[in-house]
Amino acid sequence: MKAVVFDLGKVLVDFDYSIAARRIAARSRATMDIAQFFIEHSPVLYRYEVGLITTEQFYEDVRERTGFLGDLQEFGQFFGDIFTPIPQMVELHASLRQIGFPTYIFSNTNELAIRHINANFSFYANFDAYVLSYKEGAMKPDGKIYEAVERATGCTGDDILYIDDRPENIATGVARGWRTIRHELPLKTIAAVEQLGLVTSTKAP
Repeated sequence: MKAVVFDLGKVLVDFDYSIAARRIAARSRATMDIAQFFIEHSPVLYRYEVGLITTEQFYEDVRERTGFLGDLQEFGQFFGDIFTPIPQMVELHASLRQIGFPTYIFSNTNELAIRHINANFSFYANFDAYVLSYKEGAMKPDGKIYEAVERATGCTGDDILYIDDRPENIATGVARGWRTIRHELPLKTIAAVEQLGLVTSTKAP
């Protein structure tokens, strides 16, 4: 194993779009249900997360659809501030770094989310590289973005260990010969990493 690749959302950080929905709705003409539906299901979020539109264009689209009354800075705070770290997984990553494993972030995400995580969670700076959908112009499970991971790591096949919570994303990694762990609970993932011999123990409870 030469590289450990982490998904971000639901693996290293939890998130809840309803937090942003409530805040946006409180400053909009839209109801809570409309704001939440827009944030979770609108095609504009997909376009934003594959880099087809800018942050400014995303904000303008939301503002037009919901009647949001705030400026871009306020919107960015509401939309980005939905994350909480998952301590056991952050600690697992730190353990891997301490013993010298190169680690990477591989995420379907957007610029506002990454700005918030980078500004608020110090662990985010401690990776060798970041493969992010909005920068690569593709989203998991599209094979194109997995190729970007292989370029970033300089590895292929079972030299890569990939940790992700979504089965369809894991499936593409398996098809490329990567070693994979389907993340469900931190303790299960930590145990699986220990079974591979990458770490002997962690401080996770």
